[in-house]
Amino acid sequence: MVQATEATFTNGNPEELKTQIRRLNSKAGQMKMDLHDLAEGLPTDYEKLMEVAQQTYDIFHQIDELKKQLKTLESGK
Repeated sequence: MVQATEATFTNGNPEELKTQIRRLNSKAGQMKMDLHDLAEGLPTDYEKLMEVAQQTYDIFHQIDELKKQLKTLESGK
């Protein structure tokens, strides 16, 4: 299972931000598949469902925040 990582943007570099978004998108895709696989196997491993769902939510939330930052940066040019 893939762990979500805290991604923050601090240096004002749009290219670095795009790279972070691409990396998180890759991890998010894997987490989405992990969540899907877990759901398909229910009720087996139901104890893991809330944790995996929260991690999946967190990474997609991070991606959304980074995309908002990128949009703000690009519109400020």
